[in-house]
Amino acid sequence: MKKFVIFDLDGTLLNSIDDLATATNHALSSLGFPKHGLWVYPTMVGNGVSKLLERALPEDARDETNLARMRQAFMSYYDEHCCDATKPYPGIPELLKELTHRGIGLAVTSNKYESAVEKLIGHYFPDAAWKAVLGHTEGLPTKPDPSIVFKALSIYPTPKAECLYVGDSGVDMETARRACIESVGVAWGFRTILELKQAYADHIISMPNQLLNFID
Repeated sequence: MKKFVIFDLDGTLLNSIDDLATATNHALSSLGFPKHGLWVYPTMVGNGVSKLLERALPEDARDETNLARMRQAFMSYYDEHCCDATKPYPGIPELLKELTHRGIGLAVTSNKYESAVEKLIGHYFPDAAWKAVLGHTEGLPTKPDPSIVFKALSIYPTPKAECLYVGDSGVDMETARRACIESVGVAWGFRTILELKQAYADHIISMPNQLLNFID
């Protein structure tokens, strides 16, 4: 039986792509760079805000000065607008409620900066049984490095055989593999089923309630 489920956030629990794209385009525009169509952003996200902003900038403008200015503009805007269009995927609130009812410990480990992760979880899922709500912090490597997963396990010690890691991308599946935790890829997120398969997902689900099949 699984006793601890560790979730990715963006593309897994929350459809946040419009707000991420809008904040990035705001940062680009404020610095005088061209914006991108919203449809390109699902391929840009997944490795943290710094990598998102680097990918969004023109190749010849990806220097430390521009990245720092982009990050400041992005965070200033996103902190105020991160809940404008973001919403839970259908079935996610019900899944978290059921897992909480069953006494399963829950965690979020995201490459997004931690203050935004805490705000989003507090806004959308305040009543779930969160044991750890973790985002990127200075000095902590981003996924697929498994350090953030190990941090969650240090907060809520659980044998790895009793854990599941749930995410929507190849980055997430590689994170789970490096952490030696059983992985579940979700088909409703920002990336494709093919990417999940190529990243050796242990399981792939198309509806949130299917996760319950791997709990008992």
